Amino acid sequence: MDVRTRRDRIEHRARAAREINYAQLAAEFDVSEMTIRRDVEALEALGVVRRVVGGAIAVQGKDTEPAFATRMADAAQEKIHIAEVVADLIGVNETLILDSGSTALAVANSLKGRGLGLTVVTPSVLAALALVDEPDTTVVLTGGQLRSGELSLIGPGAEDTLANYNCDTYVMGVAGIDGDRGISDYHQAESRVKRAASRRADRVIVAADKSKLGRVTFVSIAALAEVQVIVSDGAPDHPTLAAARNAGVEVICVAAQSDAPATVAGTR
Repeated sequence: MDVRTRRDRIEHRARAAREINYAQLAAEFDVSEMTIRRDVEALEALGVVRRVVGGAIAVQGKDTEPAFATRMADAAQEKIHIAEVVADLIGVNETLILDSGSTALAVANSLKGRGLGLTVVTPSVLAALALVDEPDTTVVLTGGQLRSGELSLIGPGAEDTLANYNCDTYVMGVAGIDGDRGISDYHQAESRVKRAASRRADRVIVAADKSKLGRVTFVSIAALAEVQVIVSDGAPDHPTLAAARNAGVEVICVAAQSDAPATVAGTR
Protein backbone atom coordinates (compact mmCIF):
# COMPACT_ATOMS: atom_id res chain seq x y z
CA MET A 1 0.00 0.00 0.00
CA ASP A 2 1.42 3.39 -0.94
CA VAL A 3 1.68 6.33 1.48
CA ARG A 4 -1.19 8.31 -0.04
CA THR A 5 -3.62 5.40 0.16
CA ARG A 6 -2.66 4.66 3.76
CA ARG A 7 -3.11 8.28 4.79
CA ASP A 8 -6.46 8.47 3.02
CA ARG A 9 -7.60 5.43 4.98
CA ILE A 10 -6.31 6.88 8.26
CA GLU A 11 -8.18 10.11 7.53
CA HIS A 12 -11.37 8.16 6.81
CA ARG A 13 -10.95 6.18 10.04
CA ALA A 14 -10.39 9.36 12.06
CA ARG A 15 -13.49 11.05 10.67
CA ALA A 16 -15.62 7.96 11.24
CA ALA A 17 -14.36 6.96 14.70
CA ARG A 18 -13.35 10.48 15.88
CA GLU A 19 -10.31 8.94 17.63
CA ILE A 20 -7.40 6.85 16.29
CA ASN A 21 -4.65 4.96 18.09
CA TYR A 22 -1.06 4.64 16.84
CA ALA A 23 -0.58 1.03 17.95
CA GLN A 24 -3.84 -0.17 16.45
CA LEU A 25 -3.15 1.52 13.13
CA ALA A 26 0.38 0.16 13.02
CA ALA A 27 -0.93 -3.38 13.49
CA GLU A 28 -3.70 -2.88 10.94
CA PHE A 29 -1.41 -1.54 8.21
CA ASP A 30 1.57 -3.72 9.17
CA VAL A 31 3.94 -0.76 9.55
CA SER A 32 5.85 0.73 12.49
CA GLU A 33 4.27 3.15 14.93
CA MET A 34 6.85 5.72 13.78
CA THR A 35 5.44 5.46 10.25
CA ILE A 36 1.93 5.99 11.57
CA ARG A 37 3.13 8.98 13.60
CA ARG A 38 4.55 10.55 10.44
CA ASP A 39 1.25 9.92 8.65
CA VAL A 40 -0.68 11.53 11.48
CA GLU A 41 1.69 14.50 11.58
CA ALA A 42 1.03 15.03 7.86
CA LEU A 43 -2.73 14.89 8.45
CA GLU A 44 -2.41 17.31 11.35
CA ALA A 45 -0.58 19.77 9.09
CA LEU A 46 -3.61 19.61 6.78
CA GLY A 47 -5.97 20.34 9.66
CA VAL A 48 -7.61 16.91 9.54
CA VAL A 49 -6.63 15.66 13.02
CA ARG A 50 -5.06 16.87 16.22
CA ARG A 51 -2.50 14.69 17.97
CA VAL A 52 -3.12 13.54 21.56
CA VAL A 53 -1.33 11.04 23.80
CA GLY A 54 -1.14 7.70 21.97
CA GLY A 55 -2.97 8.80 18.84
CA ALA A 56 -5.08 11.61 17.42
CA ILE A 57 -8.60 12.96 17.29
CA ALA A 58 -10.49 14.32 14.32
CA VAL A 59 -10.74 18.09 14.18
CA GLN A 60 -14.29 18.86 15.20
CA GLY A 61 -16.76 21.46 14.09
CA LYS A 62 -17.69 24.35 16.36
CA ASP A 63 -20.61 22.41 17.85
CA THR A 64 -18.95 19.01 18.37
CA GLU A 65 -17.44 18.32 21.78
CA PRO A 66 -14.73 15.63 22.11
CA ALA A 67 -15.39 12.90 24.66
CA PHE A 68 -14.38 13.64 28.26
CA ALA A 69 -11.85 10.78 28.26
CA THR A 70 -10.25 12.22 25.12
CA ARG A 71 -9.98 15.65 26.73
CA MET A 72 -8.48 14.12 29.86
CA ALA A 73 -5.69 12.55 27.78
CA ASP A 74 -5.19 15.59 25.56
CA ALA A 75 -2.40 17.87 26.88
CA ALA A 76 -2.59 16.04 30.23
CA GLN A 77 0.84 17.11 31.48
CA GLU A 78 0.27 20.70 30.40
CA LYS A 79 -3.01 20.78 32.32
CA ILE A 80 -1.24 19.60 35.46
CA HIS A 81 1.25 22.47 35.21
CA ILE A 82 -1.54 24.98 34.55
CA ALA A 83 -3.53 23.60 37.48
CA GLU A 84 -0.60 23.99 39.87
CA VAL A 85 -0.27 27.65 38.94
CA VAL A 86 -4.01 28.23 39.30
CA ALA A 87 -3.95 26.59 42.73
CA ASP A 88 -1.12 28.95 43.73
CA LEU A 89 -3.49 31.86 43.05
CA ILE A 90 -6.11 30.64 45.54
CA GLY A 91 -5.87 32.13 49.02
CA VAL A 92 -6.59 30.69 52.45
CA ASN A 93 -10.28 30.44 53.37
CA GLU A 94 -11.50 31.52 49.93
CA THR A 95 -14.92 30.62 48.65
CA LEU A 96 -14.24 29.07 45.27
CA ILE A 97 -16.46 28.07 42.37
CA LEU A 98 -14.72 25.26 40.52
CA ASP A 99 -15.92 24.44 37.02
CA SER A 100 -16.53 21.06 35.43
CA GLY A 101 -14.21 19.66 32.76
CA SER A 102 -10.76 18.09 32.54
CA THR A 103 -8.72 21.20 33.38
CA ALA A 104 -10.90 22.07 36.37
CA LEU A 105 -10.51 18.50 37.62
CA ALA A 106 -6.74 18.94 37.41
CA VAL A 107 -7.13 22.10 39.52
CA ALA A 108 -9.15 20.17 42.10
CA ASN A 109 -6.34 17.63 42.40
CA SER A 110 -3.76 20.41 42.68
CA LEU A 111 -5.65 21.99 45.59
CA LYS A 112 -5.34 18.82 47.65
CA GLY A 113 -2.87 18.87 50.51
CA ARG A 114 -2.47 22.65 50.61
CA GLY A 115 -4.46 23.20 53.81
CA LEU A 116 -6.29 26.24 52.42
CA GLY A 117 -9.56 25.69 54.28
CA LEU A 118 -11.65 26.38 51.19
CA THR A 119 -15.36 26.34 50.57
CA VAL A 120 -15.72 24.89 47.08
CA VAL A 121 -18.95 25.16 45.09
CA THR A 122 -18.90 23.00 41.99
CA PRO A 123 -21.16 21.52 39.31
CA SER A 124 -18.61 18.73 38.82
CA VAL A 125 -19.19 15.42 40.60
CA LEU A 126 -15.59 14.44 39.79
CA ALA A 127 -14.15 17.62 41.33
CA ALA A 128 -16.35 17.15 44.39
CA LEU A 129 -15.12 13.58 44.84
CA ALA A 130 -11.51 14.74 44.50
CA LEU A 131 -11.93 17.22 47.38
CA VAL A 132 -14.55 15.65 49.62
CA ASP A 133 -12.01 14.14 52.06
CA GLU A 134 -9.71 17.16 52.08
CA PRO A 135 -9.37 18.40 55.69
CA ASP A 136 -11.01 21.75 56.50
CA THR A 137 -12.60 21.90 53.05
CA THR A 138 -16.33 22.30 52.56
CA VAL A 139 -17.64 20.99 49.25
CA VAL A 140 -21.01 22.15 47.93
CA LEU A 141 -22.44 20.42 44.86
CA THR A 142 -24.90 22.41 42.80
CA GLY A 143 -28.24 20.87 42.01
CA GLY A 144 -29.27 20.15 38.47
CA GLN A 145 -29.40 17.42 35.87
CA LEU A 146 -26.43 15.03 35.81
CA ARG A 147 -24.80 15.03 32.40
CA SER A 148 -23.67 11.62 31.16
CA GLY A 149 -19.97 11.22 30.47
CA GLU A 150 -19.03 14.62 31.91
CA LEU A 151 -20.59 13.91 35.32
CA SER A 152 -21.39 17.60 35.50
CA LEU A 153 -24.58 19.20 36.76
CA ILE A 154 -26.46 21.43 34.32
CA GLY A 155 -29.83 23.11 33.95
CA PRO A 156 -31.88 25.53 36.07
CA GLY A 157 -31.10 23.66 39.28
CA ALA A 158 -27.36 24.29 38.89
CA GLU A 159 -27.88 27.91 37.85
CA ASP A 160 -30.25 28.59 40.74
CA THR A 161 -27.81 27.11 43.27
CA LEU A 162 -25.03 29.37 42.04
CA ALA A 163 -27.31 32.41 42.25
CA ASN A 164 -27.52 31.88 46.04
CA TYR A 165 -23.79 32.36 46.69
CA ASN A 166 -21.27 35.19 46.70
CA CYS A 167 -17.80 33.81 45.99
CA ASP A 168 -14.24 35.07 45.81
CA THR A 169 -13.01 33.23 42.74
CA TYR A 170 -14.39 31.21 39.85
CA VAL A 171 -11.99 28.87 38.04
CA MET A 172 -13.42 28.37 34.55
CA GLY A 173 -12.48 25.73 31.99
CA VAL A 174 -13.24 26.59 28.36
CA ALA A 175 -13.11 25.14 24.87
CA GLY A 176 -11.95 28.28 23.11
CA ILE A 177 -10.40 31.71 23.67
CA ASP A 178 -10.25 34.13 20.76
CA GLY A 179 -9.05 37.71 20.58
CA ASP A 180 -12.21 38.91 18.85
CA ARG A 181 -14.88 36.41 19.89
CA GLY A 182 -13.79 35.98 23.51
CA ILE A 183 -14.50 32.89 25.63
CA SER A 184 -16.58 30.05 24.17
CA ASP A 185 -17.63 26.48 24.81
CA TYR A 186 -19.39 23.61 23.02
CA HIS A 187 -22.44 22.90 25.13
CA GLN A 188 -25.31 25.34 25.61
CA ALA A 189 -26.41 24.16 29.06
CA GLU A 190 -22.82 23.98 30.32
CA SER A 191 -22.26 27.51 29.03
CA ARG A 192 -25.29 28.84 30.93
CA VAL A 193 -23.84 27.38 34.14
CA LYS A 194 -20.51 29.07 33.38
CA ARG A 195 -22.24 32.42 32.88
CA ALA A 196 -24.14 31.98 36.14
CA ALA A 197 -20.90 31.19 37.98
CA SER A 198 -19.15 34.21 36.46
CA ARG A 199 -21.84 36.50 37.86
CA ARG A 200 -21.32 35.23 41.42
CA ALA A 201 -17.53 35.61 41.75
CA ASP A 202 -15.33 38.66 42.34
CA ARG A 203 -12.56 37.16 40.20
CA VAL A 204 -12.75 34.85 37.19
CA ILE A 205 -9.67 32.77 36.37
CA VAL A 206 -9.73 31.02 32.99
CA ALA A 207 -7.47 27.96 32.85
CA ALA A 208 -6.74 26.84 29.28
CA ASP A 209 -3.98 24.93 27.53
CA LYS A 210 -2.55 26.39 24.33
CA SER A 211 -4.77 24.30 22.05
CA LYS A 212 -7.69 26.50 23.18
CA LEU A 213 -6.04 29.73 22.05
CA GLY A 214 -7.41 31.19 18.84
CA ARG A 215 -10.26 28.68 18.84
CA VAL A 216 -13.92 29.66 18.55
CA THR A 217 -16.54 27.08 19.55
CA PHE A 218 -20.31 27.05 19.35
CA VAL A 219 -21.55 28.99 22.38
CA SER A 220 -20.24 32.38 23.44
CA ILE A 221 -19.69 32.79 27.19
CA ALA A 222 -17.94 36.10 27.80
CA ALA A 223 -15.82 38.83 26.28
CA LEU A 224 -12.14 38.82 27.22
CA ALA A 225 -12.63 41.94 29.34
CA GLU A 226 -15.13 40.08 31.53
CA VAL A 227 -12.45 37.79 33.01
CA GLN A 228 -9.64 38.87 35.30
CA VAL A 229 -6.94 36.22 34.79
CA ILE A 230 -5.97 33.73 32.08
CA VAL A 231 -3.50 30.95 32.92
CA SER A 232 -2.16 29.12 29.87
CA ASP A 233 0.91 27.34 28.53
CA GLY A 234 0.67 29.35 25.33
CA ALA A 235 3.56 31.53 24.18
CA PRO A 236 3.48 35.01 25.77
CA ASP A 237 3.33 36.62 22.32
CA HIS A 238 0.41 34.50 21.10
CA PRO A 239 -2.07 36.90 19.42
CA THR A 240 -4.94 35.76 21.66
CA LEU A 241 -2.95 36.38 24.82
CA ALA A 242 -1.82 39.74 23.47
CA ALA A 243 -5.47 40.64 22.86
CA ALA A 244 -6.32 39.58 26.40
CA ARG A 245 -3.64 41.84 27.85
CA ASN A 246 -4.93 44.70 25.74
CA ALA A 247 -8.37 44.04 27.25
CA GLY A 248 -6.94 44.45 30.76
CA VAL A 249 -6.68 40.75 31.60
CA GLU A 250 -3.78 39.47 33.68
CA VAL A 251 -2.09 36.76 31.59
CA ILE A 252 0.05 34.16 33.33
CA CYS A 253 2.13 32.05 30.94
CA VAL A 254 3.20 28.69 32.29
CA ALA A 255 6.43 27.20 30.97
CA ALA A 256 5.69 23.50 31.52
CA GLN A 257 8.68 21.25 32.10
CA SER A 258 8.51 17.48 32.40
CA ASP A 259 11.12 17.16 35.14
CA ALA A 260 10.64 20.33 37.15
CA PRO A 261 7.95 22.52 38.64
CA ALA A 262 6.25 24.92 36.28
CA THR A 263 7.79 28.36 35.92
CA VAL A 264 5.52 31.30 35.63
CA ALA A 265 5.77 34.61 33.85
CA GLY A 266 2.97 37.00 34.68
CA THR A 267 2.12 39.79 32.24
CA ARG A 268 -0.60 42.35 32.12
